[in-house]
Amino acid sequence: HAANAAAEVIKVDWAAGKTADVSEQQILDEGRRLIDDASTGALVVNEDGVDNAFSSADSVLEQEYVTHSVLHFQLEPVNALAFQKDGRWEIHTGNQWQSLILPTLAKALGEKEDNIVMRTYLLGGGFGRRLNGDYCVPAALAAKQLGKPVKLVLTREDDSRFDSIRSPSVQKLRMAFDSNGQVLGMEHHATAGWPTKAMAPFFMPKGENGEKFDPFSIHGAAHWYSLGAHRLRAISNELASDTFRPGWLRSVGSGWVNWALESFIDEAARKTGEDAIEFRLSRLKAEGKNAGSAPNSVGGANRQATVLKRVREISDWGKDMPADTGLGVATTYGQERNMPTWTACVARVHVNRDSGKVTLQKLTLVTDAGTIVHPDGALAQVEGAALWGASMALHEGTEIEQGEVRDTNLNTYTPMRMRDVPEIQAEFIKSTETAVGLGEPATTVVGPAIGNAIFAAAGVRMRTIPIRPEDILAALKA
Repeated sequence: HAANAAAEVIKVDWAAGKTADVSEQQILDEGRRLIDDASTGALVVNEDGVDNAFSSADSVLEQEYVTHSVLHFQLEPVNALAFQKDGRWEIHTGNQWQSLILPTLAKALGEKEDNIVMRTYLLGGGFGRRLNGDYCVPAALAAKQLGKPVKLVLTREDDSRFDSIRSPSVQKLRMAFDSNGQVLGMEHHATAGWPTKAMAPFFMPKGENGEKFDPFSIHGAAHWYSLGAHRLRAISNELASDTFRPGWLRSVGSGWVNWALESFIDEAARKTGEDAIEFRLSRLKAEGKNAGSAPNSVGGANRQATVLKRVREISDWGKDMPADTGLGVATTYGQERNMPTWTACVARVHVNRDSGKVTLQKLTLVTDAGTIVHPDGALAQVEGAALWGASMALHEGTEIEQGEVRDTNLNTYTPMRMRDVPEIQAEFIKSTETAVGLGEPATTVVGPAIGNAIFAAAGVRMRTIPIRPEDILAALKA
């Protein structure tokens, strides 16, 4: 309390930066402008025949999808203890990537890196927020200035303001069909602020046009479907990156790219009149680039088809639903094609047409993560990831207003509460293949599964998350 009271007394004259008046809408509009400029971005996938597929198409499906800003809001605010002892600096903190912040600490303190020791503690929640240890720096600078140990704990409001948020995103997808409804080709253009460019640019590979891209902001879109000629373009939204520091957040980029991909695949299935699962199964073929390879992706697209088939078996897929109740499906390989975690989800929702409230009743999930090393831990990862995905789809999210996040505490930033937790049925495919990741894939399938279920329940297609009751009511009215 004393520290908070003292901080309130201090008056600081701030020099506003060039993005002090930027809004979320401006960032999204800049994303649209970048997508429309064909000269921007990196071509992550650029197969022959895409242009011909669209020029010769009998029909084209084209849609735009949006995700809004998301805070980490980990339970424990970020904190650090710093002091100098026997000529060496010690930093005590919860941190996910010590070598990333160490050069910054060395520069701030005017010390050599090997004269700084980082003592790492339990994170108190990380989810990507503690990959960048920025909060260590003011603690270290204060300790140097005072000549004594300093512990820094950010207030919840400052924790939110300094958060490296998940960037808002805009995506445009197109699919070309012949007169028989067969898919000839597909384009996917995605733009957002890039965390890897902001914090670890040395991790950025080059696309097929020689331009570098953030792999963690697009790889979830490098799908395993056979959909004719495929083009995938990743674009950095520099207005977003200038306004805030983009960060990784549980599921990294796939949390926004899979929202668009699997919502769009569902719309394509509706266009052809096919069952949503059958549409996907018929286009998951372990051929060519989708055949898979050792050690991590043996079986390729066949394994993604397997989790889809299994989720169909154990869910209520195909059964009659009560009024205003529907099922939606989505699937993913997770994030990285060279280390896929095949996941499928069926969501069951009820839509109240009077209030616009969406009640998530059940999530059914099937995962193939290779050999399951720790069954209880695996289940906890899937459940936690799925609930976070549901929270970002229906409950939580913020927007940029005058260059800052609008919501800074839990009175207005509203993650899923206990009362909103649905029934969860989670199952793992028995496997002896290489064990792969489990902390993030389920996050990416739940959002689109919910969006697709809302369409099945109420006949309205939601293309922006989070989905608020007022959005449902506006869509129903339209």
